[in-house]
Amino acid sequence: MQTPSTVQNLIAAGFHALSDPLRINILELLRQQELCVCDLCDALNVSQSKLSFHLKTLKDAGLVNSRQEGRWIYYSLNIPQFSVLEQYLAGYSQHNLISPVRSCCD
Repeated sequence: MQTPSTVQNLIAAGFHALSDPLRINILELLRQQELCVCDLCDALNVSQSKLSFHLKTLKDAGLVNSRQEGRWIYYSLNIPQFSVLEQYLAGYSQHNLISPVRSCCD
């Protein structure tokens, strides 16, 4: 079972991972199918070292899974982690009215 602080850390890491356009592009490609590093490098026209940095960020945030097959590493989306982020944001949409600020100087 995950503690509240673990969940908060995963949420923060998830949104941090989503804050970079290249990482968004990686996720968009993985939305279609599992891909190996070489295919991602070709599709994004980036070096393997640059891609590895961004894949590590996505993996640390729990947004992607990896598996090794021979000498290649394949990446795919970790859908349950996207659900965690979605549920977190949905909690905000349930609050249609925000209470007015109460005076703190009275």
